[in-house]
Amino acid sequence: MAIALAFSGAALAQQYKWVDQNGRVRYGDVPPPGVNATRLRPPPAASAPPAAPGAKGPLSAADKEAEFRKRQQEAQKAREKQELAAQEAEAKRENCAHAQQNVRTIESGQRISRTDGKGERYYLDDAQRAQELAKARQAVQQSCN
Repeated sequence: MAIALAFSGAALAQQYKWVDQNGRVRYGDVPPPGVNATRLRPPPAASAPPAAPGAKGPLSAADKEAEFRKRQQEAQKAREKQELAAQEAEAKRENCAHAQQNVRTIESGQRISRTDGKGERYYLDDAQRAQELAKARQAVQQSCN
C-alpha cells in the first residue's frame, strides 16, 4: 500500500513545458531557472470502469469457485480434445508410412508370399501382385490425404 501511495504522488506531480537554448521543446517536473515554462494540465483521474450490463455486483466466494471449476473443466476438455487430435494425427501418419512402404515392397519386384487358410505359404503371381498393388495405392490415397 505504501508503494502505491509513493508512486501516486509522482503521477500527480505538476508537469511543465519549455523551450531550451537549442530551440528544443522539453518537458519535466521542474523547469530550469530563467526559462519561460508553461504549466500543463495533469492527466484526468482514472475512474472505475463502467459496470457491464446485467452485472449483479461483486461475486460471492461460491460464485467465484463455481466459475473457477467451470474454467478448469473447459480447459481439461480442451486438453483432452487436443490430445485426441494429436493421437489421431500420429495414427494417420503411421498408417500412411505403412501404406507407402507396402507399395514400395510390391513395386520392388521381389517375390511376395502369403499364407492360405490351411497355413501353407504360396507366392503371388503377376495378376495377384497387380491386385495387391492397386489395393496398396488405394490405401496410400486414403491414409495420406
